[in-house]
Amino acid sequence: MKFKMGDVVVGLFVILAIVIFIIPFPAVFLDIFLTINIALALLILFSALYAKEALNMSTFPTILLLTTLFRLALNTSSTRLILRDGYAGNVVATFGNFVAGGNPVLGVVVFIIIIIIQFMVITKGSERVAEVSARFTLDAMPGKQMAIDADLNSGLIDEQQARERREKIQEEAAFYGAMDGASKFVKGDAIAGILITFINIIGGLVLGTTGWGGSTPISPMEALQKYTLLTIGDGLVSQIPALLISMATGILVTKASKESNLSFELKNQLFSLPIVLYLAGGVLVLLGVFTPLDTLIFGTTGVLIIFSGYRMDQNLQLQTIEEEISTEDVQADEIRKPENVISLLQVDPIELEFGYGIIPLADVNQGGDLLDRVVMIRRQLALELGTIVPIIRLRDNIQLAPNQYIIKIKGVEVAKGEILFDHYMAMNPGYVEEEIDGIDTVEPAFGLPALWISEAQRERAEALGYTVVDPPSIIATHLTEIIKQHLNELLSRQDVQTLINNVKETHPTLIEELVPKILTVGEIQKVLANLLKEGISIRDLVTIFETLADYGATVRDPDLLTEYVRQSLGRAISHKFFHQQQNNVITLDPELEKLIMDSVQQTEQGSYLALDPQTTQKIFDSLTQEMNKIIGLGQQPIVLTSPIVRIYFKRLTESMAPDLIVLSYNEVEPTVEVQAAGMVNIG
Repeated sequence: MKFKMGDVVVGLFVILAIVIFIIPFPAVFLDIFLTINIALALLILFSALYAKEALNMSTFPTILLLTTLFRLALNTSSTRLILRDGYAGNVVATFGNFVAGGNPVLGVVVFIIIIIIQFMVITKGSERVAEVSARFTLDAMPGKQMAIDADLNSGLIDEQQARERREKIQEEAAFYGAMDGASKFVKGDAIAGILITFINIIGGLVLGTTGWGGSTPISPMEALQKYTLLTIGDGLVSQIPALLISMATGILVTKASKESNLSFELKNQLFSLPIVLYLAGGVLVLLGVFTPLDTLIFGTTGVLIIFSGYRMDQNLQLQTIEEEISTEDVQADEIRKPENVISLLQVDPIELEFGYGIIPLADVNQGGDLLDRVVMIRRQLALELGTIVPIIRLRDNIQLAPNQYIIKIKGVEVAKGEILFDHYMAMNPGYVEEEIDGIDTVEPAFGLPALWISEAQRERAEALGYTVVDPPSIIATHLTEIIKQHLNELLSRQDVQTLINNVKETHPTLIEELVPKILTVGEIQKVLANLLKEGISIRDLVTIFETLADYGATVRDPDLLTEYVRQSLGRAISHKFFHQQQNNVITLDPELEKLIMDSVQQTEQGSYLALDPQTTQKIFDSLTQEMNKIIGLGQQPIVLTSPIVRIYFKRLTESMAPDLIVLSYNEVEPTVEVQAAGMVNIG
């Protein structure tokens, strides 16, 4: 295991603080450590001051703990030297004599003022701000997550940006929560400083007047003078760095700007309006002239501020003129330069366009939840079919009727619908005899007859047994079905590579064997697209890739590889299509299966079925007759064929019955009971 230099330094710093607690150090070493303590405090203060946002110093709570520990260790060491030797080094003596002016009373007053400022003002305020920030950050997390999902779904950001934003939200919550607790260190440090000061003074008086510890006894006044100055010096040299770090804490938790540093924001916010400077300068001039206050100081300051406002006013007028000229130049350049059409070449995989009447359904501010439903569609399809659904772009289109919407796949319209605002769609599931009044319509996703009913009719329709849905559900259902129908087109090589990388994290050996030694990403894409085209989930990618690794070395035809994969997924396929205790299916006449296999033509590009039109029509007529029998029983038609025939029969019937389910015997689990309710033949 390799150790980084930074890790070693942090570890040594913590050990040093502990050692200082225990081992007596000479005064010269204490001077060095106190100097380091002041330097650290200045570094922390300026780092917080110029950080663009709080998360730039995400380790601040830990820094606060370590510096507090180090400072308390120095307090302990200096107390030991003061009480033992009556001298704690040059730094402590200088702060006691120079800062306090050699006056114990003045030193005590300065020390108390610093403690009050730190403890009652800065620390108390920082603690409250950190507490409120932590609370509001946690409360805002759900809303921020929903906003990220909405931006992702609308195409404003990609998956990587959404992941980065979510991580930042989590980091903010953790940071402000830690700051809420870490601010207690500053508060405790201030209290400890007060207690240590009183201990030093009392201990110094006792030791100085009694001579315990081997020193010569001195008078109480001399002891008070000597030990008070040393104690005040010790208190100042420790509390001033503590005050600096408390200021850093306050600056960090109150930061709001994320785009620029503090000085830039202060300049823009305090000195951007000339009228403000005019008023402030005028007040100072009036105070200097009409009150006993020093006229020179107040008048001069006021005049300087008024002059600054005048100069600022002139600069702003000049800047406005320059911006107008610059805008005109840019507009002229835009007119002259050739149009950049690169951005217009991008085609969105999935688009939902709607008229202005549907905008309230997509506007969160107006209570619309269409965006949330679109997000759920992508999640639902990922769970149901195991594929990556591209971002669905939503946009309004003023060329559409107010309540109309269209669905585009790769820029081409594939479906459209129209809703009736403030109405519900009611559909008869087939067993409701009583009719209700409404506007006749057709359910767009499945083409079922339906009625538009008002809000007042909703409860009655539901009580009678009608299926009642609201407009957002209609649009979401329609969009879901259209996406399912075109998932095989939407699955790109990049999506397949993402799926492969996901499996590689848990099954690296499988992926190393399969890609690219046996199959390319493009060949795997064709197999997965074939499965999605018939509504087969590709979520069990491990089983799919295992099967491709087994057969890919000898079989190169993607269609044949698809058949092997389907057989490996037999349990999932049976569970998807067979729900009855006894399932009725349609079979093929053996002679028809033989005819189909004899009509298969092999080429370098693959295989295809070559049947004459008369035979094809006979097959369609027989199939339609058998399908109607199954539909009459209230069941979904399923055709069962031999494995080698399945793919060709499915291709043959795609144009006539695109939703027809065609399975092979090898895809049916042994536990599933099937009964041949009809047979397709060409008589």
